[in-house]
Amino acid sequence: MPTIRVLLVDDHALVRAGFRLILDAEDGVEVVGEAGDGTEAIIAVERLLPDVVLMDIQMPRMDGLEATRRIVQLAATTRVIILTTFERDDYVFEALRAGASGFLLKNAPPDELVHAVRVVADGDALLAPSITRKVIEGYVRRPADPAHHVGLGRLTEREQEILVLLAGGKSNAELAAHLFLGEGTIKTHVSNILSKLGLRDRVQAVVFAYESGLVEPGQS
Repeated sequence: MPTIRVLLVDDHALVRAGFRLILDAEDGVEVVGEAGDGTEAIIAVERLLPDVVLMDIQMPRMDGLEATRRIVQLAATTRVIILTTFERDDYVFEALRAGASGFLLKNAPPDELVHAVRVVADGDALLAPSITRKVIEGYVRRPADPAHHVGLGRLTEREQEILVLLAGGKSNAELAAHLFLGEGTIKTHVSNILSKLGLRDRVQAVVFAYESGLVEPGQS
């Protein structure tokens, strides 16, 4: 398997050094660069094209949320994991809307950090179902976007059914068991949903499901 190339973005050098120590010790993972703020991060992404960016939120000059917005537009194959010490729901939601593929607290154990990098590099998204529901139900309380209704019209009934279940935080294995389908079939459906809606990953699909009105806050 190709080596996962990681960029570390944090305004504290000691934090970056700690993350580098953990990740460089892992087979198949290489820290290819560091940046001290969002502006430096964008320059580094253009130059290095990393697979994964570990992004702090609160930084000088340009914060991690704005940097994430720009990076996902700049480099389609680069995934961003937001790292923060703050368990604030608004940070999580804004990070996801900005295009982040995951969210992790800085005090997470080293093995969780490594797992996050591998999962996101593999094209999946990293967000616990409980966080998904809590955050998105708490912040998506606005009229449905008419443009999203157009997007929903591109989906088959089965794909809409799967999107609803995704919004509940179900994994591929849980989706397969619930619908009596193989995991390979589920992956194909999810891939088709993302392609038709022009979304990066399943976290963005969950946000879309709520913002389109397909799933209502509090819906089981």
